[in-house]
Amino acid sequence: MNKTPAPNGSGFSYSRADFEELVDSALEHARRLGATDAGAEASEGCGLSVSVRKGELETVERNRDKSLGITVYVGSQRGNASTSDFSREAIERTVQAAYDIARFTAQDPVAGLPDPEEIAPLQEQPDLDLFHPWQVTSEQAAELALRCERAAFDTDARIINSEGAGVSAQQSHFFSAHTHGFRGGYASSRHSISVAPIAGRAEQMQRDAWYSSMRSAKELASPEAVGRYAAERALARLNARKIPTTQCPVLFESPLAAGLMGSYVQSTSGGALYRKSTFLVDSLGKQVFADHIDINEDPFVRRGKGSAAFDEEGVRTKARKVIAGGRVEGYFLSSYSARKLGMKTTGNAGGSHNLTFTSRRTEPGDDLVQMLKKLGTGLFVIELMGQGVNYVTGDYSRGASGFWVENGEIAFPVQEITIAGNLRDMFQGIEAVGADVYNYGAKTVGSILINRMKVAGS
Repeated sequence: MNKTPAPNGSGFSYSRADFEELVDSALEHARRLGATDAGAEASEGCGLSVSVRKGELETVERNRDKSLGITVYVGSQRGNASTSDFSREAIERTVQAAYDIARFTAQDPVAGLPDPEEIAPLQEQPDLDLFHPWQVTSEQAAELALRCERAAFDTDARIINSEGAGVSAQQSHFFSAHTHGFRGGYASSRHSISVAPIAGRAEQMQRDAWYSSMRSAKELASPEAVGRYAAERALARLNARKIPTTQCPVLFESPLAAGLMGSYVQSTSGGALYRKSTFLVDSLGKQVFADHIDINEDPFVRRGKGSAAFDEEGVRTKARKVIAGGRVEGYFLSSYSARKLGMKTTGNAGGSHNLTFTSRRTEPGDDLVQMLKKLGTGLFVIELMGQGVNYVTGDYSRGASGFWVENGEIAFPVQEITIAGNLRDMFQGIEAVGADVYNYGAKTVGSILINRMKVAGS
């Protein structure tokens, strides 16, 4: 292929025009072989990651990768293959491989590209401002990481060690098309700075971590702010103890509350629903959360980490209510899972888009201090361990650390405990959602107070 120049400052080796040529070539070869339908995507990513530890440079890694994937349909039979070689011969071999796989794959009556009326046309693909390349050198990234770690050490003499600090600058772009008329693609970036300090000595050592992640490096928190906050979190956990086994209200810190929202998304995603491997089968229109809870999805947030004008199949996305007054208004479906369920795609092939979890009871002043007062006496959780969630039954059991709270005030840090319940009861038992809003990837939520859970301690 004849390469055209990539945009200045992008760090890419290939341009959008290059990718369009590659994808069109793959689709044309699929047609010549006899495919009834086909889709292809070309992508490229590049970036820099630097880590330091205890004031010394540890690693400098540069990554660059590229790929072309092709999916071929022969009637209701499907095959796919991919390659990192962009030569014409390699692409033709890859298309041939996908075609051969399709011919010998079992018939699947719901397999196929999205319906044409679901496709996002070019004129409905707005620029969502997702691409902000960061021309940071390895020396500059190392200095930022060192400043972050130094700020953690300077916070208090009890910060005596570190698991390191890191800076990452990543950017990618893609172009996708298929024979039902979709054409689209865009560039995006994601940059971050992080640190994990250790406080205390011997058996009283505690670690914590914090980070900042944004599309644009200009919006990252300062290295010093990240370092100080991570240190303060580690210091607050010193002299942690166990507590007796009990049942009590539990307040999930906002980053962990985003994980609860993730559990809901997984439980109402198409694959889990049509396989009946979720406790929320047939939940559409039913009360799943407390009646003051709403979840909204908005794919069009500028610079949003979950923003996209179309999903991985080229289906148009749309802003919608997922939960309204605790009631399920919609699932998370791809074209395939929607057909398996006898429904329509929701434009969620590849995942959710900028979910916001809110309570109709939340007041502007409901910061963490107020949420602790609402907790009263109970457990404030800031770290979870293990993967103890059974999505078939909804049973939930995780190792935890945090703080015991009495009369709305933190009394002491706790560790080596387990919290347990069932997601169905936990969702229904949400008493309050804080105004201490945190964005974790494609999810935005404040701290969540659940009325009662089992806490296993000493």
